[in-house]
Amino acid sequence: MEALFLLMTLAVLFGVFVMPMIRRRREREEFERAAATAESTTARGGAAGAPEGLSLSKESEPGSGGLVPVDQLDVRLPGPDHELVSVLEEARRTRDWRPAGQLLALTDEGELRWQRVQSLAGAAAMELSRWRAAGEPEGGHDAGWLRRWRGEQPNDPGGAQVYAQFLVWQAMADPSSADHRIILEEARTVCGEAAALRPDDPIPYITELFIARGLSYRRPDFEALWQKVTERDKQHMGAHLAALPYFSEKWHGSRADADAFATAAAAAAPEGSLLAALPLFAVYDHLPELPLSPIYQGAVVADAIEAAQFAVNTVRPGHPVEPHVRHLLLCFLVRAERYPEAAEQVRAIDGYVGAIPWVDGDDPAKEYAAYRAMAIAGR
Repeated sequence: MEALFLLMTLAVLFGVFVMPMIRRRREREEFERAAATAESTTARGGAAGAPEGLSLSKESEPGSGGLVPVDQLDVRLPGPDHELVSVLEEARRTRDWRPAGQLLALTDEGELRWQRVQSLAGAAAMELSRWRAAGEPEGGHDAGWLRRWRGEQPNDPGGAQVYAQFLVWQAMADPSSADHRIILEEARTVCGEAAALRPDDPIPYITELFIARGLSYRRPDFEALWQKVTERDKQHMGAHLAALPYFSEKWHGSRADADAFATAAAAAAPEGSLLAALPLFAVYDHLPELPLSPIYQGAVVADAIEAAQFAVNTVRPGHPVEPHVRHLLLCFLVRAERYPEAAEQVRAIDGYVGAIPWVDGDDPAKEYAAYRAMAIAGR
């Protein structure tokens, strides 16, 4: 009897735990094989295997109508911003923060300013990480330009905003670090200083939304912080993207909480707003680890994709947060096997990979390139 009971227990455990693990592994392997096959096929086919205006030729350069080679994909930005790229290259070459400071001082549009603060801070964090990985060589690039910006102009709101976000990226890069909370506390202090320097700007409060996750703000405290953001810019898409994860089950809420937040924002959005795409990000935050799961053929994903497509098709041209939506659309459309629509996203965003979902992986450029190849090969 005991042996029978033991066999029944083992059978239940196998069905509940082992089989799903095997299925997830098989689906992941199948997806990776399909991506590798697609990349190989399009590479052999060249321009003949790509949609009009797209090619996998290694000679293709940004802006030439061909696809950007993997080693030239820009992991700092989600989409084109030639002025920002110019000042980032200047800072890296000369270690002078002034061009970046001047550009940010001249950037008043809220969404664009948020995107530039994110990218400047991310580029500095990336520089520092690579410098440390290289063994901290003498004369290497260690993001000193940002420290000098903060030190030489402590009352510059742009420098304070970028430095606060830089600290957040530092802390989030290694949540298990003993210094994680200390760095986030420092970032919160700098956010307060930045808010005092430019009281009407929501960016310091948006940066604090990231901190709220890491420091486990109570719901009333988070909602009070969110109110400060919306008092300054009620429709800010970047702010909603920063706030949404707090409500997810990975952090301090649930799938229902995240869906409610995203749906309410989308429902209240005016025409031409990207907020209609927010439910797609809520779905992404609660996906199973199955790239080929039937969920991608279901109504929930289909409705979220449709809303996101509506958002990018009706938003004003050149909206700085639009590429974020298109990158996520590419991921979902490939997984849903809607390849012609996915290829359209590649046409719009190719060259840049600084966005979800790619930045959630270990190698954003490689991950994006695999989806890009599948979109083109499967069209």
